[in-house]
Formats: sequence, structure tokens, C-alpha cells
Amino acid sequence: MMLNLPEKVTIIEVGPRDGLQNEKLFVPTEIKKQFIAGLRKAGLQEMELTSFVSPKWVPQMGDAAEIVADCLDQNSRDIVLAPNRKGIDRVYSTDCKAVAVFVGVSNSFNLKNINKTTHDSMAELKPIIKGLKERNYFVRACISTAFYCPYEGKINESDTISLCREFVAAGVDELSVADTIGMAAPNEAYSLFYQLKAEFTDTLLTAHFHDTRKLALANILTSLQAGIDRFDTSAGGLGGCPFAPGASGNAATEDVVYMLERMGIQTGVDLSRLMEAIDVVRPHLSRQIESGYYRLHAQTV
Repeated sequence: MMLNLPEKVTIIEVGPRDGLQNEKLFVPTEIKKQFIAGLRKAGLQEMELTSFVSPKWVPQMGDAAEIVADCLDQNSRDIVLAPNRKGIDRVYSTDCKAVAVFVGVSNSFNLKNINKTTHDSMAELKPIIKGLKERNYFVRACISTAFYCPYEGKINESDTISLCREFVAAGVDELSVADTIGMAAPNEAYSLFYQLKAEFTDTLLTAHFHDTRKLALANILTSLQAGIDRFDTSAGGLGGCPFAPGASGNAATEDVVYMLERMGIQTGVDLSRLMEAIDVVRPHLSRQIESGYYRLHAQTV
């Protein structure tokens, strides 16, 4: 049986930002820089570096300005998350040219996260996105709680698609559509991404799966069959969300790369160098790395 699969997949590494944001221990800034450098050596060409958010709410990102100043690479797409006007103004003071904004489909999640409804968040973001595009920035829209919400339960597909339409109309370059709490089933992943792929033919579409219930790889497989060839992953499976109770880490970059390469799909990622990058940050984490590929590697070196 032949599967409908791409020849190549782009991995967007979110470990330095989404992966570390929920860590209880502050990871030293120099270690973050070494981690980012190691990920580049592994061949990762697109990466979320950090967030311009309030250090009061996300202390781990308090060194964002230094990270951006020292870690940008002109040969890569380096993305900085900025949730509001204050964050965007900080981005404008740097040389970074790729910005991620985010909104939850769920009103309850949005209120817990940024104290605004989804509607109010979009009203604030639309002129920000317009300004970014006028300055030739790459704009990535992160769609949180696209499948399920920790407060509201199952999200209607139509609501997720409607929010994606608003972002595309506002001019974003990419939609990163997230299973924030890791509850999506493979058939749900296929259904949503099939519809998004059919409608948004001129927008980059990226799938972002958390592995809370160990369904991330299965969801990635069905998303591939729906035509998706871009995936957010986190080295070591790091991650979670401070405002989404029960959410565990992201799909582990090493597990995803291993699966794709075994299937004959090119990723451009060197697994041995990826392991070296994870080893840089591992001693500074508050939790064990549980990805299958890493555990096997650690036992055999």
C-alpha cells in the first residue's frame, strides 16, 4: 500500500522557546546559547529562539534580548514570540525579522493566558500584523487550543478554521496550528489539516502536537497524509504550557526525525548532533528526558 507522503519535511525547532518556557529551573543564558548553537549544527534551519514576554509571568524568558542579540543567524529563520504591542516594540529594537503572535481558539484559554477574549486579541493583533508586514517581517500565527481546551473541552473545527481565516486575511505568512493539551486523535488531526490545506493554498501550514497522551507521532503521520510537510517539534520533548494544566512536552524532535527518516522522508537533521545539543541543556532541566530515541541513545553511548 502506498501512503500519500512528501519527499521532504521541514522541522521548526521550538525547544529554546516553547520547550524551555515551562521549566521550573532557570536555564543559564550561556547554556541556552550553546543549546541553540548545537541545534543549528544539527541542521535545523527554522527555530523559535525566545519570547518577548513579561519576566514576571514567564521568568525563563527574562534574557530574551541577550539571546536575540547573540544568537541570530542570517542563514536561518529565527523566530521570536511577541504576544502584544509591548513585545513587538521590543522586537523592533532588534535585528530579528521573524515574529510569532498567538491566539487561542478558546475564549477561556485566552482569558487565562493573556486576559483577553479571542475576539479582543484579534482586534489588537490585526493592526500589529499590518505594521509588521509593512516592514517586511515574516509573521507566524500560533493557533492555540485548535482541537481541545483544558477549560472548554472539544473545540469545533469550524471555530478553528474561522480563526485561521482571520489571520490569513490579516496577512500572516504561516499558521502553526496546535494541539495544545495533546488530546487530538489521528482522525481529528487528519480532518482539520485536510480542510486547512485545501483552503489555504498560499499560506505555510505547520502542525504543532503535544505528546501528553503519546499520540503525537500518530497525529504527525495522519497530518502528513493530509498534505502537511511542516512540523513544530522540541528537542528532548521539552515543553508544556504555563496556562494549560495537564499539557506535557511537545513532540520530541529526535523521535519525529527518526520516524520520518525511517520512512524515507528527508529532514536535513543530523540525529547524532541533535543528541549532543540535548546533552548541553539536559543537566539544567527539572525533569527527565523521556523521548524514546534519546533514552535508547543514552543507554548505548
